Amino acid sequence: MVVADEEEKQRLDLYLSGYLPDLSRSRIQQLIQEGAVRINGGAVKPSYRVRAGDCVAVEMIPKAHFPLQLEAESIPLSVAYEDGHLLVVDKPAGMVVHPAPGSWSGTLVHALLAHCDDLSGINGVLRPGIVHRLDRNTSGLLVVAKSDVAHRHLAAQLESRTVRRGYTTLVWGRVEESGAIDAPIGRSARDRKKMGVRADGRRAVTHYAVGEEFAFLTQLDLRLETGRTHQIRVHLQHLGHPVFGDPDYSGRSLVRGVAQQHRRRAEELLALIPRQALHARHLGFVHPVTGERIELESPLPENMTRLFEAARRP
Repeated sequence: MVVADEEEKQRLDLYLSGYLPDLSRSRIQQLIQEGAVRINGGAVKPSYRVRAGDCVAVEMIPKAHFPLQLEAESIPLSVAYEDGHLLVVDKPAGMVVHPAPGSWSGTLVHALLAHCDDLSGINGVLRPGIVHRLDRNTSGLLVVAKSDVAHRHLAAQLESRTVRRGYTTLVWGRVEESGAIDAPIGRSARDRKKMGVRADGRRAVTHYAVGEEFAFLTQLDLRLETGRTHQIRVHLQHLGHPVFGDPDYSGRSLVRGVAQQHRRRAEELLALIPRQALHARHLGFVHPVTGERIELESPLPENMTRLFEAARRP
């Protein structure tokens, strides 16, 4: 496994807990202490904090946890742009980006292996071509590198924050004015599968602009300055306006707090979308080989279009 940018600074035992849910944390710590876990070829302590790019090898885990080789799967892809160096896919909601425990098949990576002859290998066998990610139930644009040269160039743009990533969402409540959320994000102490605003987290900045307004909902257009795990969803929950439909960050439970005259309508709207109403609609970057500026737009998926249409009805 290769540590991604957004996974940096986690304790090694906590990092592995996310990938090995069948093992207790004490068992993982025991494996580390026994030298069965190696970082870049060397032994470390359970308290070691992983760094982006670290190569993590687990030697004493049954092979069933990690497939030795990924098989290409003929899964349809919506391609927004493609050339010999990279492609941009329009990922549907419900598709996991790369294999992980619980999702060893049917991922975007499996589809890419069937679509492309070559993918960059920088992120290891489980993440070929993957430069950045979208959550399983977030739809929209994602760039994939076909070569290591393209991968390094695109990763450098992400690191320097010159990649433009725009999102459209629908949130609970009336957001009065546009602004920015500058709040550090780290892994939740209560649930390691979730993130939260934490003083000891990594800096995270999300810019938002108020769009269409409804009785108890607001459309926001967002721009990421940083790219932490679950950043938009965590930040909007922190703002007090969770993403509508988000099952993990209060986006479905808030229906109980809606004024009585709107509650039935809120329940009807929730029934239209079984996921968070969040779509990566814009992606802009410099082509790693030609130097051309590429700007791409993705239309809202059908379930979000229906949601907005229903929200507009009196």
